[in-house]
Amino acid sequence: EGMTDMYFRFTTEQQYSNWLAACRLAAKGKTLADPSFEMEVNAIKAFLSMQAPATAPAINPASIEMNPDDYVAPRFSRKIKSKVRQKILESHANVKDLNLLEAKMNFIRAWQSLPEYGVSLFVVRFHGERKDELLGVASNRVMRMSLQTGDHIKTWRYSTMKAWNVNWETRHMMIQFEDDKNVIFQCLSADCKVIHEFIGGYIFLSMRSKNSNQQLNAELFHKLTGGWN
Repeated sequence: EGMTDMYFRFTTEQQYSNWLAACRLAAKGKTLADPSFEMEVNAIKAFLSMQAPATAPAINPASIEMNPDDYVAPRFSRKIKSKVRQKILESHANVKDLNLLEAKMNFIRAWQSLPEYGVSLFVVRFHGERKDELLGVASNRVMRMSLQTGDHIKTWRYSTMKAWNVNWETRHMMIQFEDDKNVIFQCLSADCKVIHEFIGGYIFLSMRSKNSNQQLNAELFHKLTGGWN
């Protein structure tokens, strides 16, 4: 059911960077011979360098008034509550010499490297379940996630999807996959039509070529995203 997560342990940052860069290129249908491989590796190494602990904070923690909750989500700050101020200031020491443009670009790259980058989250209740959960909708997959921890429970690729539709009487949405498994849920945080439009829009984009002169197929777009009866 869905996908299986595999965990790898690497001995060096270089090894980790090479593997992650290779996986990112493979997800785009590219090989290691692609010219962008080295750029991807360097971007990953630059991101890792931002996470490396500095020898000492550039600012004395006792000399500044700072509320860690303004910078760190509660679910993370609770784990390192006594050290969170120190960790923030150590991270600041790694980027304090950047100019404005470099700081903005580093922020964007760090943001894009987050596991949940580009994922829209909805509170849903799956058919037959009593508790609320999260449904993550990304450009190439949908994910069933824990509402409390954000952990991934199951992942389904659009490439295995056969159909999706909305029952407007019960306000339930059903997604059918190649193994004839139906995933049925009710969206609690938005109209179910929103999820329908997200999935249809992403599938429409995946069908378009890279040719900038390609004509927009408006009829197909409305067919894939339209959900009203």
